[in-house]
Amino acid sequence: MSTAIRPTPAQLAAAQDTTIPDVTGPGLRVLFCGINPGLWSGATGHHFARPGNRFWPALHRSGFTDRQLAPDEQGLLPAMGLGITNVVARASAKADELTREELRAGGAALRERVERLRPRALAVLGIGAYRTGFGQPKAALGRQPEPLGGTEVWVLPNPSGLNAHYSLDALAEKFRELREAVGTATTTDG
Repeated sequence: MSTAIRPTPAQLAAAQDTTIPDVTGPGLRVLFCGINPGLWSGATGHHFARPGNRFWPALHRSGFTDRQLAPDEQGLLPAMGLGITNVVARASAKADELTREELRAGGAALRERVERLRPRALAVLGIGAYRTGFGQPKAALGRQPEPLGGTEVWVLPNPSGLNAHYSLDALAEKFRELREAVGTATTTDG
């Protein structure tokens, strides 16, 4: 059960440039990949932790989970065949603080991670980060034509509350398309 943590301004400031561990395990069906952790995530140690981030609601509304998980329940994901990582590991207030070089290096490191973990699908959450990190300037949302080894690559909208281009319903629909394509309807205990 969730116990929400609200970081203080000092804790948020101290979270700048910190890293948090990936949430992974064997046999992943989908490895979700954020751009980089925000300061709330850096301060709490939980992915997509900032209130207003729509990752957890979209995950539930799309059918990946049978209830909406809280960020501090991220440890339940590997048992469902789901994981979380980031293109760039360091936390920042906004993704636009990242350099092109960081995104390219992060894309290379992500390729290695995917080769090691071998998930059925990689879902990069942010078209700009994917285009830069993978050198695909014309990439569009959805399934990408080139897999990484045996891993399908999908690009989905960034779930940040700062991404006004997609409503929660539209975001959940994109997540649902991925779930239906890889057959990851699962349930959670709780």
